[in-house]
Amino acid sequence: MSDPKALQRLQSIIIDDASLASASRDQEHERQVAIFDLLEENYFQPEGEGSGPYDLTIGLADNRLLLDIIGPSYERRHLLSMSPFKSLIRDYFMVCDSYYDAIRNASPAQIEALDMGRRGLHNEGSSLLRERLGGKVTTDLDTARRLFTLICALYRRG
Repeated sequence: MSDPKALQRLQSIIIDDASLASASRDQEHERQVAIFDLLEENYFQPEGEGSGPYDLTIGLADNRLLLDIIGPSYERRHLLSMSPFKSLIRDYFMVCDSYYDAIRNASPAQIEALDMGRRGLHNEGSSLLRERLGGKVTTDLDTARRLFTLICALYRRG
C-alpha cells in the first residue's frame, strides 16, 4: 500500500510568463534549481483536501500573489497580498546582489557572511509564506523555501 503522504505533493509548477520579471543568469539558474528541487521533493497539502498530486500555477495579479492549484478532486485559486513580503524581498535582493558580486571578487569570509545573511532572509521569507498560507495550504520548510525563491522571481523587476 502506498504512503498517503506521498500524494500530498506538487507534480507540476508553471510560472505565469506575463508575471515573470527579467532575470540575470544567476537569478534564472536559481529559479530553475528551485523548480527542479520542488518537483524532486516537496510536501504540499491544500486544507481540507484528501490527496493529490497537484499542479500549481504561480503568478502576480494586481500586486497579489496568485496560486492556482488543481488536484484530482480539487481546484482553487488563492490570492495573497504581496505587501507583507515587500521589504523582506527588497532586503533579500540587496543581499543576493552583494553575494553574487562577492563570489567574483571577495574573500571567503566575506562570501560566507553574505551567504549567512542571504539564508537568514530566505528562511524568514519561507516562514512568512507558510504563515500567509495558513488555513489554505500546508507545506514543509523546504517546499516553502523553494516557493519563496519563485515568488522572488516574480517580484524582481529589472
